[in-house]
Amino acid sequence: MYYVKLISKALYFAEFSTSFAMADEEPVDQKKYLEDGCKPKCVKQLRSYEACVKRIQGDESGHKHCTGQYFDYWSCVDKCVAPSLFTKLK
Repeated sequence: MYYVKLISKALYFAEFSTSFAMADEEPVDQKKYLEDGCKPKCVKQLRSYEACVKRIQGDESGHKHCTGQYFDYWSCVDKCVAPSLFTKLK
C-alpha cells in the first residue's frame, strides 16, 4: 500500500509542477513518455491480463473480472517509471 501512495504523490507532483510552465512553453506530461518506455518490460503481466480478458469474454453474469491482472500490469509499469519520474520534471 505504501508504494501506491508514493506513486500517487509522485503523479500529483508531476501534474502540479508541469502546470506551471513558462508562458511560451506548453506543459508536457513526462509520465506518458516514461510509461511507453517501461511497457515492454512488463510484457508478462500484460499477457496475463490479455489471457484473463479472453478467458472471461463470454461471461454474462458479470461476476468474473480481471482487476487483479490489470493492477499487476500497471503496478509493474509504475514501478519502472517511479525512479526516473522526478528527474524528468522541471
